[in-house]
Amino acid sequence: MLGRIILKRGAKPEGESPFWISFSDLMTALMTLFLVVMAVTLIAVTKNVTAEEEAKIQREKDIRELMSQIKETSREFREVKVNESTYRIDLGDVVRFDSGQYEIQDRGARFLRSYIPVLLKAQESQVGRRWIRRIAVEGFTDQDGTYLYNLGLSLNRSRSVVCVMFSPQEADEKQLSDHQKRQIRDLFLVGGYSFNSVRAKKEESRRVELKLEFWALSEDPVVSPLIENKEFGQC
Repeated sequence: MLGRIILKRGAKPEGESPFWISFSDLMTALMTLFLVVMAVTLIAVTKNVTAEEEAKIQREKDIRELMSQIKETSREFREVKVNESTYRIDLGDVVRFDSGQYEIQDRGARFLRSYIPVLLKAQESQVGRRWIRRIAVEGFTDQDGTYLYNLGLSLNRSRSVVCVMFSPQEADEKQLSDHQKRQIRDLFLVGGYSFNSVRAKKEESRRVELKLEFWALSEDPVVSPLIENKEFGQC
């Protein structure tokens, strides 16, 4: 008998075996990729928030130091009271007004012309140039009279503060330079506040305060247009 010939197929090479990724392996890979993307995104956002927070902290620190500097420099002017938290400067009894009046007496005018350069110097510092936006001059009245009458009166009192900066100075005074007058022109804002903030005594209510305003973190200081030849004028 012829023996049966049996042919044995050789084993299929290992490299030719089909590869199918399991569903669980696929989900694991996708989850890993997702976590990597989320981690990178979180790091980027965290860095951005940290930079913004650091800038905010630095701004607050700069303003605190600036107000502290102004307060320290103002100590020689005993009438002046600097509130570092509200950024307000009370000019004191030397700049008070009689009832219904808005003219500043000679003593008050001389005082203002000697004190305002303190603020102008602070504005010219590196921190001042970066953050000081303007200085608002706010006039106040007592409660006598109507609202609109006192509104006009408080506005005139604010205006008088700026006017004395440009009025003729006494011979024995240190003269304000044209550069300082241009600073005042560009920096000071006049506003009336009527009797919105009365004091216990009417005499104390008839006052003027200065309020420093600062640029926001998102704002860049605006350079005033050059108007060097513009006349200052008279009040």
